[in-house]
Amino acid sequence: MIEFNLESWLSQKRAEVDALLDAELPQSSDDPGRLIEAMRYSLLSPGKRLRPILALAAAEAVAPHADEAIRLAAAAVELVHCYSLIHDDLPAMDDDDLRRGRPTSHKAFGEATAILAGDALLTLAFEWLARAAARSAHSDRYLAAVAALARGAGASGMVRGQARDMLPTPPATLEEIERLHVEKTGCLFRAALEVGAAVGGASPAQSQALAEFGIAYGIAFQHKDDRDDDEHPSFAAIAARRVHELVEKATLALSGFGESAAPLRALATRLEGGAKVQQ
Repeated sequence: MIEFNLESWLSQKRAEVDALLDAELPQSSDDPGRLIEAMRYSLLSPGKRLRPILALAAAEAVAPHADEAIRLAAAAVELVHCYSLIHDDLPAMDDDDLRRGRPTSHKAFGEATAILAGDALLTLAFEWLARAAARSAHSDRYLAAVAALARGAGASGMVRGQARDMLPTPPATLEEIERLHVEKTGCLFRAALEVGAAVGGASPAQSQALAEFGIAYGIAFQHKDDRDDDEHPSFAAIAARRVHELVEKATLALSGFGESAAPLRALATRLEGGAKVQQ
């Protein structure tokens, strides 16, 4: 059996996603308020593209090859993620000046343009899903993808998590921390897996398994990110144990899949390594 090379696979998928984002994102000389420039500035900044890659991995776990429509649907998840970063960085939220080594959007373009750029990316994500459906021979699958992404990004998912994160009293127990992790991070990871599952033509059982992988992976990812950034230091030891437990849970969810799920298994296992994760 040939050992799966995760880094080579990731490099290939990241290049595919980057090329698609650049090609599909609007380019216009008519750019009032530098809106499109701000959208491209944030979306095309160097990143791991983990969420669209997870969507592609989910699709490829149930379908032999990802076609153009599947790739566009996966890329839509990155638009939602990027919008959330732009808005999270605003002074009214986390008030960050740097993102991925560069000035945040509101520092580079002003708060009003940053808000509009985030709004435009969020709405464009659903336009891309509609365009992907139109390009697919299985357009009906994309309705479930729309629902999954909206659910993961909205008031029952990522937005709810951001609202919880803004409460004056920080989480004081592991249960409270993980509830925040589920909402703010895990729900969009789950949505990425659900989008990939839907457009790849997964069965209900496969979709459920991939969703379970996504939520376990998302919580583990955020625990590791917190440890890297020295967040919740009093919970560092138990968080390390939880990463191990959640990685086991994520990989167990894939027990019904064969070698086609090797990228997902490798991504989960890598969370227990020493490399720093990147949002």
